[in-house]
Amino acid sequence: MELFRNTCPRNCYGTCSIISYVENGKLIKVTGDPKHGFTQGRLCPKGYAYTQYVYNSSRLKYPIIQTPRGSGNWQRISWDEAYSIIAEKMIELYSRYGSNLASGYNKFSGNIGLLHYAVEGMFNSIGPHTKPVGDLCSSSGGAALKKTIGDVISPIPEKMAQAKLIVIWGANPAATNVQQMKYIFQAKQNGATVVVIDPIFSETAAKADIYIQNKPGTDALLAYGIAKIMIEKECYEKEYVETNSQGWAEFKHYLINEVNFPDICHVTGVQFEVMKELASLFSTIKPGVTWSGLGVQRNKNGEIGIQAILSLSAMSGHFCEQYSGTYYTHADISHFPLTLLNHPEKEHCFVKKSRSVSHIDFAAQAKALNDPPLKLLWIASRSPLSQDQNIQAWKELFNSLELIVTVDLFMNETTKHSDIVLPAASLFEEEDLHVGYWHHWISINQKAIDPFFEAKSDLQIARELTKKLNELSPGFSDFHYELEPIDWIKAELTPHIKQLYSLDSYEDLVSSPHPRIDDYDKRKSKEFHFIKPINKANLYDDQTNEGAVYPFRLLSPQSLLKIHSQFATLSWLHPEREITVIEINDIVAENLGIHDETMVTVFNDYGSIEAKAVINADLPQEIIVVNQAGEKGINQLIGDTTKDSDEESSINFYDTYVAIKN
Repeated sequence: MELFRNTCPRNCYGTCSIISYVENGKLIKVTGDPKHGFTQGRLCPKGYAYTQYVYNSSRLKYPIIQTPRGSGNWQRISWDEAYSIIAEKMIELYSRYGSNLASGYNKFSGNIGLLHYAVEGMFNSIGPHTKPVGDLCSSSGGAALKKTIGDVISPIPEKMAQAKLIVIWGANPAATNVQQMKYIFQAKQNGATVVVIDPIFSETAAKADIYIQNKPGTDALLAYGIAKIMIEKECYEKEYVETNSQGWAEFKHYLINEVNFPDICHVTGVQFEVMKELASLFSTIKPGVTWSGLGVQRNKNGEIGIQAILSLSAMSGHFCEQYSGTYYTHADISHFPLTLLNHPEKEHCFVKKSRSVSHIDFAAQAKALNDPPLKLLWIASRSPLSQDQNIQAWKELFNSLELIVTVDLFMNETTKHSDIVLPAASLFEEEDLHVGYWHHWISINQKAIDPFFEAKSDLQIARELTKKLNELSPGFSDFHYELEPIDWIKAELTPHIKQLYSLDSYEDLVSSPHPRIDDYDKRKSKEFHFIKPINKANLYDDQTNEGAVYPFRLLSPQSLLKIHSQFATLSWLHPEREITVIEINDIVAENLGIHDETMVTVFNDYGSIEAKAVINADLPQEIIVVNQAGEKGINQLIGDTTKDSDEESSINFYDTYVAIKN
């Protein structure tokens, strides 16, 4: 029996450290790594199902090509054939247009290991090309942190166990961050008060001491109402806000003169007495923490919502006391050199740099490109036809492309509509280095088993494709394909990183994960910037859509046993074929003549899906909740939500409205 140290690479709060048990070259068991100080030897259900994930009969085994696209007429090809087709097309496009701008990629966070930046490095190595910019998931909240605190930082999550007040605002860790729940329970056992603020009565809300149900998109108004009460009662941290902040006088003036309690109560759905109780909790219980969830910023008021919650935390003193803090995500990854991501872009004689396309509206913007148009698209670490908004725009983009290459482990909606599909390695079949965005630990990922059939890592594919490019056209790429994974890993362990994580060498990580040094003093010294809202009209919009053609707001939160389409094929987690479920308020269901567990149609101008109705009396009447499942997923109904957005915004997934019929 051999033991290896691995790290779950999913886009998840956990970034869990794993001990893998291998016998005769086969992965037979996984457990949590007890040496990881945050996860402490535990995994979520998805983690324990990894042995089935690796050997799943649905995994892609070989490179395949389909002709024509979308026909399902797949044929196995060799890796050399695949590389030759792709390389010849890239070289031909360069010859046709005089640059590589007609070639581009769309990659995101299906695997957040640092060596998966090989995709970006590979494209940088061929010179100016077409690439995505921005962040689909959390950039609105990140922008709020930068504008208020000056950095995307978050405290050590293990210290949440010492808090006496925990306010979880728009997050459901019982489903999406199960590792954090043990620290929340430890705090509760020590007498902490746990408050959950969320439009949905979630699994986490059921475990809270106080649950407050506000309407979606009203978080800023609710925070302003609480803050105004604290000002009127003079129960905020005066010394901190008056000596260690900017914009306080203007912000205070706005709250006193322009925040109207009756309007706030009407729009948020939260009573004034509840806001008074929250103001009392924020001002009297120390130490306290506030956790702003990703769901808060998935609407047009998302950034100002996070800003308002941060302002409330600043007034409460959450920035200046040990074991207090404001949690969102952090950017520890920015301390690393990210050598693959930052591979210098090969110079071109007249094209100065790559052209950027916003991630939040990639399909529509890419389709509109000309001089030259985008003709080749490489897709990795994501499935846009399952996960993005405006699926129709993606289909139109696909129709305009000459070659679509997708790298994945399983067939999904995107691979089905690609020309060439390349089988990706699982985490147990490659080497990597990991740092999360919630906890502050660094860990390695060792290669534990041989690849599944002919699967390859993103780095191996980049190495071999660039070698083929240079064989066909010498000097086409300057990617360092001779370097092994360990070379790239060691390049990330600079003297600064070693100091930050108390490392002497790479071998230290083979022995155990390492924590980053605590930056409490750095966070404590940060100057806070209070920001009053510019566009107040959006904040006071009545969040109900009663009488409209599409009266119900669609929410699609993540669940415990999947991440989007990932893990959907595992029978250990989903023993029966999964169908789409819609949760609907009992009164609404009665008015529409819908019965529990009957099939209904959910629709809007963008499309329709069939779903099984489940009655939920705890759900507000103006909201429906739909799980992410099935071949025709919920994203079919999410249109272009970018109208009021900029490049710093996340996708406003929760600004989607639908109707229901049985």
